[in-house]
Amino acid sequence: MSYLKEVKRITTTGLQSMKVQGEKIAMLTCYDYTMATLLDAAGTDVLLVGDSASNVMAGHETTLPITLDQMIYHAQCVSRGAKRAMVLVDMPFGSYQSDSAIALASAVRIMKETGAHAVKLEGGEEVLESILKITKAGIPVMGHLGLTPQSIHQFGSYGLQGKGEEAAEKLIKEALMLQEAGCFGLVLEKIPAVLAAKVSTALQIPTIGIGAGVNCDGQVLVMQDMLGMNNEFKPKFLRKYADLAGEITRATSAYVQDVKQAQFPSAEESY
Repeated sequence: MSYLKEVKRITTTGLQSMKVQGEKIAMLTCYDYTMATLLDAAGTDVLLVGDSASNVMAGHETTLPITLDQMIYHAQCVSRGAKRAMVLVDMPFGSYQSDSAIALASAVRIMKETGAHAVKLEGGEEVLESILKITKAGIPVMGHLGLTPQSIHQFGSYGLQGKGEEAAEKLIKEALMLQEAGCFGLVLEKIPAVLAAKVSTALQIPTIGIGAGVNCDGQVLVMQDMLGMNNEFKPKFLRKYADLAGEITRATSAYVQDVKQAQFPSAEESY
């Protein structure tokens, strides 16, 4: 039996079952085919084609500049490499906020052109109409509350969200609202762990935390951050599982030295 036939794809219902059974969901961002094949083979449940590509792939200061066409390109690459993981795609800034019809058209393009399985968008009540329009068209949507990076200029910083009773109550209300609108899951970013636990208990759909404590139904990190490829980014919530920045620099320096000294290629490496 081939590998493709043996693999069982992670779906929205699969994630729901994981929540019910108490199995944590592992999500990582991904932006290209090669890394998608590796992260997928390692057992990652969800590959998020994040608008963080604007930062880690294109070098922008915020997520705002990345376009829908660019997100579609990255999602196409990831979808080709993911055999088991769900491929989830961020809808970029400007592709859903202004009009629900534009939002639906953007989501349809992502689904038709990429082979991805779901979309994610940021915000609560202000984007409810767009979420309803997309879910009614049969497209799975994951919500995103707390720190929403596309609103960074409104927030003024990347600080903790949901602080205080009023802010916490608003977040819980909006989480329930997104569930009612048909979202199959919800990212909770940089909110107090106690609040995230409360939201996770209140919702029937799974929650994915980033800087939101261990009691969410799953966790997500930016791949480059988790692998230690970005030494300048050191938030409290980040655990680095490798030091690829150091390893890549070491390997590249060795290659450069071998080339400069005519030690590569050797006779055995030549035709």
